Amino acid sequence: MSETYDAVVVGAGISGTATAYHLKKFGMKRVLLIDREAGVAHGPTRESAAVVRMHYSEPVLVRMAMESRDMFKNMRVLLGKDGGFKEKGWFIALPPSMMEAAQRNIDMQRHLGLKTGFLSEREIADKAPWLNTDGVGGVIYEPESGYADPVQTTEAFHHAYADLGGESRFRTPCRSLVRSGDRIAGIVLDNGSISAGFTVNAAGPWSKYLAATAGLELQLRAVREQDAIWQVRPNRPMPECSFSTAIEAAYCRALGDRRFILGLGYPKPYHDVDPYNYKRTMDDDFRMVAFEKNVKRVPNLEGAKFLDAYASLYDITPDFYPFVGPRAGLAGYADYCGGSGHGFKIAPAIGKHLAQWIVDGRTGHEFAGLSYDRLAKGSLYGGLGGNRG
Repeated sequence: MSETYDAVVVGAGISGTATAYHLKKFGMKRVLLIDREAGVAHGPTRESAAVVRMHYSEPVLVRMAMESRDMFKNMRVLLGKDGGFKEKGWFIALPPSMMEAAQRNIDMQRHLGLKTGFLSEREIADKAPWLNTDGVGGVIYEPESGYADPVQTTEAFHHAYADLGGESRFRTPCRSLVRSGDRIAGIVLDNGSISAGFTVNAAGPWSKYLAATAGLELQLRAVREQDAIWQVRPNRPMPECSFSTAIEAAYCRALGDRRFILGLGYPKPYHDVDPYNYKRTMDDDFRMVAFEKNVKRVPNLEGAKFLDAYASLYDITPDFYPFVGPRAGLAGYADYCGGSGHGFKIAPAIGKHLAQWIVDGRTGHEFAGLSYDRLAKGSLYGGLGGNRG
């Protein structure tokens, strides 16, 4: 092989870029980040709603979301550039049937140091006057949550990575992994091979196909995810934050200038697609379904003007928790894929802990549970993951 790197990261979305940055930060000398697109955040990251919230039912993701949130907030200090994070809070409206489980989650989250809890009726009226409370069992509020700019955030990581001497190649498809027995020894590009001490497969919905080139199983689905953008009529109170409703299984997120992203939450149909060839425009019925579900809970959306819509991709694992880390019996390789709808909000911390695992050769038991090895052990997560929580 003509070139040698300590690590190669395949995929320049938020996951791969954050991992590459932390590999350099933790002292790796030669790190290469590659992507087939023209720059960072040209895949699903670019079209992420970029909601930043921390409500999960497994401690590992609560911790990752909390740590990531701190990085979003302090990005200018940490990376030298801002990621567009707005600390506007996050609300979720729940039906009465979910209150008991939600309280257990809140108790666990508070134990971990998260500021969260149910709002009183007076607090709902004060903080969320735009909310239709009919049929609402309770409203959870996270005051330190918010949203960010997905492209700006990824560019901030890449800027800091380059400042540390990290190398990047764009418009550079990775054709395959190079396997030598029980080791991944590098990658194959159009113009030759590259040797790597470690290869990180952060190719998102395309990770499954890259893993297969080395005979590696990767149980990963690629599904279409749609969002629509609407502009609300003037002088109508609306949430300045991100808002989810578990009653209607929908969400909206402020964009500014009276514009809002409207989407559907779990449970909803997931349609498997070929990530190399899928419909990127909105389905005929999506626009009104997403609008009607949101307007039922946020009535001031009524009369809003439709502006745009698009379809992107989710890479979904069997339990909606990401696959992160090396695999037992296979040297020189780590998975980082399967964001399952929440990949953006946890990527900064996941990238940090994965990089530390690669550099040190070990990690804590909790984080190690995210490895693909959990499938063979039958240790799938059963709590709320993906856009289910």
